[in-house]
Amino acid sequence: MRWLVPFLITALLIGEGCISGGERVSAPETLEVGSVFHNGSYIPAKFTCDGEDINPPIFIGKISKNAKSLVLIVDDPDAPRLFTHWIAWNIPPLGEIPEALPKEGTVEKPIPMVQGRNDFGRVGYSGPCPPRGSVHHYHFRVYALDTTLNLPPGATREELERAMKGHVIQWGELVGLYGRK
Repeated sequence: MRWLVPFLITALLIGEGCISGGERVSAPETLEVGSVFHNGSYIPAKFTCDGEDINPPIFIGKISKNAKSLVLIVDDPDAPRLFTHWIAWNIPPLGEIPEALPKEGTVEKPIPMVQGRNDFGRVGYSGPCPPRGSVHHYHFRVYALDTTLNLPPGATREELERAMKGHVIQWGELVGLYGRK
């Protein structure tokens, strides 16, 4: 049942019949989301607590010309509770979020963005680190918004989701696996 949580959150953010740019839409278009690992395959250790613990590059395709900004949410629904590893917003609607971004609230280079607090209590990306002997699923969700968000660096996921509500025009997802021996 925990695997259903990310989908329910997305449904709440999008909302049935949400307003986007003055038009009613029943469901947003799909973004293509990719990385150095394929959907449903293992995340390289470099991007985990067993490696360099840096974010992987995220490639985004089919971004609407109406997108004003992107939001990224990375979480693990296999943890005892939905566990957030990374939230970022006001990302320019470009085709790539580069690897190894600084773990700072406001990032200017290589691309401008704002990052929030993850469930490790840190700002920025904290990679997969499941208990030994188990394999977890990590959902990398990208949302295209019809606006930019007025949230301070270090904001929480709940604050981000509230601010996004009604502004999602597209979304896409990549799921990676990771397990520790």
